[in-house]
Order: sequence, then C-alpha cells, then structure tokens
Amino acid sequence: MLDPSSSEEETDEILEEERKVVAAPKVGGARVSPSRTSESSVGLQPSRSSNVRPSSPSPSVASEKEKEDLEKMQREEEERKKRLQLYVFVMRCIAYPFNAKQPTDMARRQQKISKQQLQTVKERFQSFLNGDTQIVADEAFINAVQSYYEVFLKSDRVSRMVQSGGCSAADSREVFKKHIEKRVRSLPEIDGLSKETVLSSWIAKFDTIYRGEEDPRKHQQRMTASAASELILSKDQLYEMFQGILGIKKFEHQLLYNACQLDNPDEQAAQIRRELDGRLQMADQIARGGKFPRFVSREMEAMYIEELKSSVNLLMANLESMPVSKGGEFKLQKLKRGHNTSIIDMGQEDENQLSKSDVVLSFTLEVVIMEVQGLKSLAPNRIVYCTMEVEGGQKLQTDQAEASKPTWGTQGDFTTTHPLPAVKVKLFTESTGVLALEDKELGRVVLHPTPNSPKQAELHKMTVSKGCPDSDLKIKLAVRMDKPQNMKHCGYLWAIGKNVWKRWKKRFFVLVQVSQYTFAMCSYREKKAEPVELLQLDGYTVDYTDPQPGLDGGRTFFNAVKEGDTVIFASDDEQDRILWVQAMYRATGQSHKPVPPTQVQKLNAKGGTAPQLDAPISQFYADRAQKHGMDEFISANPCSFDHASLFEMLQRLTLDHRLNDSYSCLGWFSPGQVFVLDEYCARNGVRGCHRHLCYLRDLLERAENGAMIDPTLLHYSFAFCASHVHGNRPDGIGTVSVDEKERFEGIKDRLRVLLENQITHFRYCFPFGRPEGALKATLSLLERVLMKDIVTPVPQEEVKNVIRKCLEQAALVNYQRLSEYAKVEGKKREMYEHPVFCLASQVMDLTIQNVGRLVTPAKKLEDTIRLAELVIEVLQQNEEHHAEAFAWWSDLMVEHAETFLSLYAVDMDAALEVQPPDSWDSFPLFQLLNDFLRVDYNLCNGKFHKHLQDLYAPLVVRYVDLMESSIAQSIHRGFERETWEPVKSLTSNLPIVNLPKVPNVAVPVNLPSFSTPAWMTAMSDTDNGSGTSEDLFWKLDALQTFIRDLHWPEEEFGKHLETRLKLMSSDMIESCVKRTRAAFEAKLQRSSRTADFRVPQSICTMFNVMVDARAQSAKLCAMELGQERQYHSQIDNLIEETVKEMITLLVAKFVVILESVLAKLSRYDEGTLFSSFLSFTVKAASKYVDVPKPGMDVADSYVTFVRHSQDMLRDKVNEEMYIERLFDQWYTSTMNLLGTWLTDRMDLQLHVYQLKILIRIVKKKYRDFRLQGVLDSTLNSKMYDTVRNRLMLEEATASVREGGMQGISMKDSDTED
Repeated sequence: MLDPSSSEEETDEILEEERKVVAAPKVGGARVSPSRTSESSVGLQPSRSSNVRPSSPSPSVASEKEKEDLEKMQREEEERKKRLQLYVFVMRCIAYPFNAKQPTDMARRQQKISKQQLQTVKERFQSFLNGDTQIVADEAFINAVQSYYEVFLKSDRVSRMVQSGGCSAADSREVFKKHIEKRVRSLPEIDGLSKETVLSSWIAKFDTIYRGEEDPRKHQQRMTASAASELILSKDQLYEMFQGILGIKKFEHQLLYNACQLDNPDEQAAQIRRELDGRLQMADQIARGGKFPRFVSREMEAMYIEELKSSVNLLMANLESMPVSKGGEFKLQKLKRGHNTSIIDMGQEDENQLSKSDVVLSFTLEVVIMEVQGLKSLAPNRIVYCTMEVEGGQKLQTDQAEASKPTWGTQGDFTTTHPLPAVKVKLFTESTGVLALEDKELGRVVLHPTPNSPKQAELHKMTVSKGCPDSDLKIKLAVRMDKPQNMKHCGYLWAIGKNVWKRWKKRFFVLVQVSQYTFAMCSYREKKAEPVELLQLDGYTVDYTDPQPGLDGGRTFFNAVKEGDTVIFASDDEQDRILWVQAMYRATGQSHKPVPPTQVQKLNAKGGTAPQLDAPISQFYADRAQKHGMDEFISANPCSFDHASLFEMLQRLTLDHRLNDSYSCLGWFSPGQVFVLDEYCARNGVRGCHRHLCYLRDLLERAENGAMIDPTLLHYSFAFCASHVHGNRPDGIGTVSVDEKERFEGIKDRLRVLLENQITHFRYCFPFGRPEGALKATLSLLERVLMKDIVTPVPQEEVKNVIRKCLEQAALVNYQRLSEYAKVEGKKREMYEHPVFCLASQVMDLTIQNVGRLVTPAKKLEDTIRLAELVIEVLQQNEEHHAEAFAWWSDLMVEHAETFLSLYAVDMDAALEVQPPDSWDSFPLFQLLNDFLRVDYNLCNGKFHKHLQDLYAPLVVRYVDLMESSIAQSIHRGFERETWEPVKSLTSNLPIVNLPKVPNVAVPVNLPSFSTPAWMTAMSDTDNGSGTSEDLFWKLDALQTFIRDLHWPEEEFGKHLETRLKLMSSDMIESCVKRTRAAFEAKLQRSSRTADFRVPQSICTMFNVMVDARAQSAKLCAMELGQERQYHSQIDNLIEETVKEMITLLVAKFVVILESVLAKLSRYDEGTLFSSFLSFTVKAASKYVDVPKPGMDVADSYVTFVRHSQDMLRDKVNEEMYIERLFDQWYTSTMNLLGTWLTDRMDLQLHVYQLKILIRIVKKKYRDFRLQGVLDSTLNSKMYDTVRNRLMLEEATASVREGGMQGISMKDSDTED
C-alpha cells in the first residue's frame, strides 16, 4: 500500500484543509473544528457575534437557549472525539490484522431494487404490453407477462418489500420463472420444440424487457465490479468505508494515518505487543483489586482471569505465527509469553534461549563500477578492466576498456551473510610481455558498506600497486546494500552491560527480529556472519538517559533496563539515538513510550542520509497531529477504554451503513466489515456473547421498524448467545455475567414477539415466498426460541399451539385486509377483471355486509362473488408460496384456511339471506368455490365445504323440481301447437316458454347458457326434429350439464341428483315419443287413400323425432353403473317399438293406395259386363280415331307416387336403418298384395289393359326399390317370382290372341322408359 506521507497531493490537501479550518469563523452551535487542540477542547464557549442582537423578551429564556446550545455542542464534541478514537482503533485493525481474514465463502448479495428502479421496471413492462417495444412475442408469453405485471409488479406487498430493502432483481426474476413454469408445463407438446427451450426463451425475453434500453455489456461490467467489491476489499477501500461509517473526514484520516505510522508494520506489531501486555497487566489488576463483573456464580471470577490470560496468550500465538520476512530464511521462534522473560545469558540453556545461528542475516549487495580517474601513465590504447568481489564470494569482471576512456557502468550482484562485508575492487591492465602469465594490477580499493551507507556513486581513492607511476588513482563506484525485513535497525554504538558487552567499546549493532515476539540486539565484527554477542530484548524497557560519568565515548545516551540488568548505549548523533530508541521501543513491547529530552528536532543539514530523515519526518507528523488535537487519540492507551461500548457503537453504525448500501443484505455484513469487526473483537477482548447480543438488539430494532432481516442471521446469533448463557461455551468462554443473562432474556422475549408477529403477517413479511427460505427459517428459529435450554427440545405440541395461535390471528388479519381491498376495488368500478395478489396494507375491521342497507341484493351477490375470487387467490398463493415452509405444520395451514373461509362464510351467508326466493343467480358462487375446494385434498369436504353444501342442497333440489315441472308443461303445450315442421335454427324456432332460466354466468364458470348445445352443431345443416322435441332435448341436456358441472362433492347426494335427472329425462322422452306416435297415426288417417297421396314433411319430421330421441336417450337416460342402465334400455325399447309401429302404419297406408289402384283394375275382370262393354267400345272407336291406351294413366300415377314417396323419405329422414326397414316392408307388402290379387284371378285370363298396367307397376317397382338399395334377396322373393311368371304367361297368351302388347313386356329393355 502506498505511504500517504509520500503523496505531495495529499499533503497539499491537508494544508489546504488546515487553512480552511483556521479561516473558518466560529459560530455558536456549529460542529467544533478538528483543529481545536486538546487544551482548548476541554471547555467550550459559544462565540458571540459583534452584531447587536434583537432584544429578547426574557433574559432567562435566552440564557436557557444558550445553555442548551452549549450542551448540544458539548455532546457533539464528545461524540466526535469518541468516533475519532474508535477510528484509530479500527485503522490499526485494518493496517495490521493478525487474527481475522476477509471471508470468501459468504453468500453473494444481490443488488437491491429501489423505489425509482421499481417504477422504471413497471414502465418498461407496461411499454411491452402496449406494444411500444421491438420484442417479438407470442400470445402465451404476453399473457404470462400481463399476469406477472398485475400479480407481482403492481402489488403493494412488493412495494413494501422494496421499501424494506429486501427485494432484489434476482427475486423478480425467480418469481417470474416460477410464475411461467406452470404455464409452460400446461402447454401442449410441439414436435421439435421442448418446453425447456420455451422456458429459456421466455426468461431471455424477460431479461430484455427488465433491462430496457441499457447496454448489456455495461450492465455486466457494472455487476462484475460490484460483485468483486462485495467479495474482497483492499486496505484503502476499508479505510474509506469506515470513514463513511464513523463520519471521519479525509484530512483527519490522513493526519491519523501518518501519525500512527500505519504504513510501518514494525510500529503496528509493536503497538499490538504493548496492547497485549497491557491486557495482561489489567487482568492482574482485576485479580488483585477484585473488581470483577457480576457473574451468575462466584466460582466464575477465577475462571474469568484465566479466560483473559488465555485469550491474550492466543493472540500472542497468532502474532507469533505472523511471518517476519518474505524469504523465511531464518528460524521462527514461537515463544510462550504468558509472563515476562528473564535476561538470556550466553551460557544459559533453556527453551527461550537464542543461538547465534538464529540471527544469521542475508544481504544482497549491488556493486556498480562507473569510471576510473587519474590513469595517465598508460598508453591510450592499452586495455584496462576491473574486478570486484565480496570476501568469501565469487569474483566478477567488467568489460574491457581503453586507458584513454576507462568507463564501464557495470553492475555486479552479490549475496552475503556478513553484516559488515568487505568489498574489494581491483584495476588491471593487460600485460604486453610475451612471458607474462597474468595481467598487471594497477590499484585496489576495499570498502566496508552497511545498510545505512550512501546509495549513490562516490569517488574512492585507490591503493596504488608497486611500480605504478599514477599515485592519484580514483575510482567512482556505488555500493548498495539492502536492509532485510528482519533487520529493524543497524549502526555503530558504544555499549556496556553486566552480562554482555562488559567493556565500553564501539561496536556495530544490528536489531534483529527473530519472530513477532522475539528481538535481539547483536554486535558483529567485519566479515563475520554470526554475532559476537547478542541480547534478547524480552522484558527490557528502553528510554533516553543522561550522559554517564566515567564513560569516554559517545555523545547521546540511552539504556535498556531490566530487573537485575542495565545496558547503556551511546550514539554519536542525536537523530541516530532517536531512531535506535524508536526501533527498540517497538521491539520491547513496553507500555512506556520514551520521549526525547527536547521536543524541537532540526534536520541535520550536513550530509544527513535518507534513513536519518525518518526521525524528524515522523516527529513532524506527530507535531501536526498534536496541533489538530489528534495526539490524545493516537497516544491513548487502548486498555483503558471500554471496548464493549465502543464496539457496540461501531457495530451499530456499520449495520446502518450496510442496510443503506446498494445491496439487499438482509442484515448480513459484507466480508470486509466482518473482517474488521472480527479483528476488533479479537484484538480488544470484546466478549462474543456481548457482540451477538448487541447485534441481535440492533437487528431486532430494524426488523421492528420494517426492515427485512434474514431469520437465519438472527438464528445464528441467538444460538451463539443461548449456548453461552446455558454453559455450552462455543468460544471457550465459560463465564456468564448477570448482565449478559438478563440482556439475553430480554432479547429472547423481544425475539419471540417479533417471530410471532412475522408468522401472523407471513403474507406481508415474506411476500411471494421471498426472501427464499425466510419463512421456514423463521419457524425454525421460533422453535429454538421456545426451548428452555440448548439441550432439552421443546415439546412439539407447545410449538404447535404457538403456531396455531399465530395462524388463527393471521386468518383474521388476512381477511380484514382482503375485505377492505374488495371494498376499495368495488368503489373504483373497474371495467375489467384481473387476478389480484396485492392486498391493502392497513388492517381495518370492515367486511362486505357493512357496506350499507342501500346495496341491492344483486350488488351484494356480485361483491360476494368477487370476494370469493380474492379468497381463492389468497389460498392459492398460500399453497404456492408458503406451503413448503409450513410442511411440518401442514395440518395447521389447513386449520388456517378453514378459519379464513369461516370468516368469509359469515359474509356469504349474509349475502345469500337477502337474495329473493327462487333466484338462481347465486349458483356461480357455489361453482366458483366448489371447483376450488373439491380439488384441494385438505379442504375437500371440510367444514366450510360442508357448510356450502348445506346451503345449496335445497336450492339445487328446488331448481330441479321447477325445471321438471316447466319442461313437462312445455311438452304438453308444445305438442298441442306443434306443426311438425323441421327446425334448423334452434334459437329462432324454439317456442317461448316461461320457465326458470338456467344460470348464465361469466366465462370462467362453466355453466350452460341459452345457446345451441354442442351436440347439435354437427347437425345444423340438416333437418332435425320438431321444435318441441328439440327444445325438450336441449333443456334436458342443459339441465344435466348444469348439474354435472356443479360437481357436487357429496357422492350420495350427487348420485341422487344424477339418478333423478336420468329418470326425469326418461319420462320426458317417453312422453315425447308417445305423443309423436299418436300424432303420426292421426296424420296418416287424415291423408288421402289414392295414388295422389304424397308423403308430407311432417311424417319425416316425426321419424326424425324418433331418431333424435334414440340418440339423446343414450346420453340423457343412461347411468354409468351397469345395474342402473334400466332407464336407457326401457326408453330404447319404447322407441324401437314405436318406430316399428310407425313403419307398419305407413306401409299399411301404402298398401291401401295400391289396393285402390287394383280396385280400378278389377273392373276389367273377365266375365264382367263392364269389361265386355269397355272392350267393344274401344274397338269400335279405334276404327275412326286414335284411342289412347286405357288404364296407363293409373299406372303412371302410381309409379309417380312411389318415386315421390321414396325420394321424400330418403331425403328427409335422418336414419338410414329406418328407411331400409320401411322400404323392405313396403316392397314386400305391396308385392304380396299383387300376388294375392293375381292368385284370386288364377282361373281368369287377365284383360290386356290389366296386364299392361300390372307389367308397368311391377317392373317400375322392382327397378325403383333396387335403386333405393333393397337387397336382391328381398326383391327376388318367391312372391315376386310368382307374379313375374304369371305376367309373362299372360303376356304370351295376349300376344297370340291380341297380336301384340304394343311394346309393353316383362322383358327387360334398355329403351323402355
């Protein structure tokens, strides 16, 4: 991390801020300036303006106001000081953590939705629904989005969830995904398109609508950056976060940062060591003074001291395990620091003794040779070069150069373990002699660099070799020796001690850090890796001291003191002494901070090195901090503060900051915040129970004020506190204070009240089941809160009773809000309906019956039906979103639903009581409720369901009675006025009958209306039965459909209704059939008996009535069970017998007509007077005029009658089977009649005219009936053969006797008409 002290911009910012503070006028009541010194901040007087104030009506009132302003300023100043002091502690935790790390396994929090974002999302979805976007979508997706928009986005509960900070974009997406899954699963299968593909496509379109016109790449980048900042934070980001949390200004942070030397890990480690030693001393003071907190038992006091010491020892072990250097080239000593250690003698053998090998250091040297000056004796073209080596290491050589220009710039890198290494650099020239074995050395220089030596290149005088005339040789080179991280300071000091350095002598000292808790002062000689002597600094106290008499050498003195030993050091420079004392102060971990004898430090202008500038710069920052009043916060002893109250404040402010950031955190801290709080608690000894009790209290306050808090988080903290209070010691703390126990009991009571309230208002605290799993966690936490201790589980019946009570109250709350919402919605008089999931947020005791007495029964019923829809929607939501959470208490949810429905039953009963008698408008209400209840396994035939059945059973019976009477009347009146004209359009030809109407309701309720039944649609293009019969069948079908669609839940009553309707249908159809049979017979009796007879349309219509009656009886009269099919079989038999009778009557009519024709032919019988007279007359007349063939018009008229009748019956009767039976009987009967007539005249010869007519009739009849599909077996009967043979015989006789038949013959002829 960059050192803020090295930034010129930050320094300028601080100076600018200082000028602003100094220039700012002091106004009474304003916040105290940070520039106020510690002396001036003790008392605070309000500034008085030079302007004349207006006169006050009462001096006492003015003084009171000034006093209040003064007190307010003092409170603000105290709060400011407290926050600054707290920020100092937080900064140190961030700068050098040694207990906690930022967790990486925490659940990632989603960005929460604000009110503005919710409104924007609503507008985007509304634009899509209005067709203002370019997104292509089918009707199914549009319907899903419309439902989601109405159900979720417009919900008041979602608005409340947004206000509570618990709604994220992920919640919106998950709700939509769950919303569409059922829709997509219900869609029909499409080849080549899986439902998973449809789901993915819909989700992608949803994301496009939700995102709007935003660039998805920018959105992704923003999400990635925010997610990264949510997971891990740098130190600078943590500083900035807690500046915002504690209200610290940037320049205040910079002052504190520089003055606390947060960029110096040695200083921070030393600060920790001092704090831990202070905590040990405080534990000893408590033990000696007996000032213990109040514990639940006296035996815990001794345990409390042990806990304090063990916690400190644990922190020491953690600090000891921190690595000192990156390379790890030295041994880490893990020393026990439960008490102060003694002086380490060189010969002492114990576990804490350091050996010389433990403090071996490793250095890296860089030697850069620049040039050589003063080389004049060599020829300009002679070759020269240099070598360099570190004693005990390898030798390196530069490139070759000419003597006229001896420059190189070559760098050599070396590694050594000598704190005082010897660096040798030699200058050579190539020998020109033939016998020379090696090059000639011109000069050399030996340097002894230290880490404090100058880093820049300098000229060094070389020692000239013998025989070299150039006596003034100089070489320019730079030697850079690094400072290992475990070497904290080095330099030459005078020293004398009792056990080490027993002689006052100047030595080269190095302060070595062996581990976090082990430091040693080591003296070294040149070219030696191990120290000559060393002193372990554990337990020593360093301080400035005056010059010691009798010690000759050194100018400024300081010492290291320990019981039984004193080591005196002296330096030749005051700045060097300050640096040594600061370094040793950090190493010893002492509580006393050495103060230089003089506070005024001046920069050494005579070639001071860079490390020597550290002391005055750090002192400069300390002076600046003191100027701004920060010194008291920096130098404050952490052990003297009540960190429990400070942490309580820190945690509360951090939680406020967290709940107000852009994440839907639900009370969870971010990883960076958890890290800082953990480090603060561990470093300052904040008890875990106190931490979680404060956390629970803060979370409860936010939850009680409407914020969304994760119950899992509450459960975690509560379980920790419960385990601690009941002695399970989750953090190793076995002591329990009275304060902790009392606070825990208070928190427990508050938590129980909160949980019961949340369960009571579960629809509003966890709308749409969000946050996911929160309701289930709430129930689990309630069960934990009800436990008396952490071992004994609470009886399930007790938990059940608590939840039952909550759900009973929840039913009342939900219904009150639902009733109020229904009333508000009714006032709006919306012209369209949509599913409503968002209910009113205020609880008001107002139900539908309170609307007023002026409301009409119809309006009241309408409101009750609308309220029923809302009730069903609420129960469906409970099942969809909350049933999983109540899986262990499903029976309680059933009770809750029954209680909820019982509240609705009061309003429903009141609305039904005011309905007029014999009114059927309430049936849609029954069907709406029954269709929901009958498919619900838990509510089917439940208390409310049975109540609903008891209400409607009399209505259904009454309705069926009236319909039966009405239909019977319609049959009687209809057949009296029946014209037997066929009907095609049912609605335009039905007779108007006053009867109770079948309820006609809205589309969602599947009840029949007065429209053409589905079974008649396919036959609408053909002639049907009569108007009365069609009306009858339709009414019977509509009535049965209506009763069937009621889906009566009670099996016995439902079977009774079905049986009654089947029996009624059977009776009605039987009556219809009998009346039709009577009308058919009457119609035939009134018709003509000659060949002029034509089959009327009414005869066909009557046949069609039988056809329809047979078809409808299969549906209207048949029972499902086999033993009860008697109704259907009886009516079928009746219809069949009636049809047979009708066919017989019609055939008899046709036989009578043929008999009339044969009666005319009988006049030509042989031997009769009329026959002889007719024959004579015709023969005589034929001599003079062309007499037409007698009797052919009789044959033609009969043939025409037959053909017309066949065509009419074939075209108008809708049952082929009846036609075939009729034609068979017709052909057989008439053929038998002809055979009988001819048999009666067996002994007589047929008159030629009789023969011609019979031949024409028989041939045409045979051909016509064959064309109508009469089977050959019927056509070629024995009677037909008899008739045919007789006619052929008669034809042959007539041909011989009469000379021919004028073209009429029984033989087949293609030309014959």
